Amino acid sequence: MTTPHDAAPATPSEADTPLNDRVHRVGSGELDGYAAISGGTVGSKRLWMGLVENPPLSSTDNHHHGDSEAGVYVVSGHPVFVYHDGTREVRLEGHPGDFFLVPPFVPHREENPDPNEPAVVVIARTTQEPIKVSVPELYRLEAANTPPR
Repeated sequence: MTTPHDAAPATPSEADTPLNDRVHRVGSGELDGYAAISGGTVGSKRLWMGLVENPPLSSTDNHHHGDSEAGVYVVSGHPVFVYHDGTREVRLEGHPGDFFLVPPFVPHREENPDPNEPAVVVIARTTQEPIKVSVPELYRLEAANTPPR
């Protein structure tokens, strides 16, 4: 893991640059769990990014990410993003190179139906740390149901 405390500065001038006034590098293999960029790893204030691997034949619970938007980039595999449109469940299959946006408070789940290959995605969220609120079922998010911001 690369943190402000143990990262070796690339140049002497970087050591004199305040934490939030410089570019940070988190190398491959240096993730803190799933997190690459967060308040804990590099001092991020409004962004969380990480790498998530969903094993074959797996599914998350139904959940939303609170006030956070989530951007997802599919690295490998074929994850399926499931949400409810008010009438039925909608299943969007991802392929390597695809991007997805999950708006704030929208209940959804991620699935990996492949029996052999993991699904690997990069996630960026608009909060410093990840938010995951489990819900008992998927439902359409109505404007009147949106919690105040």
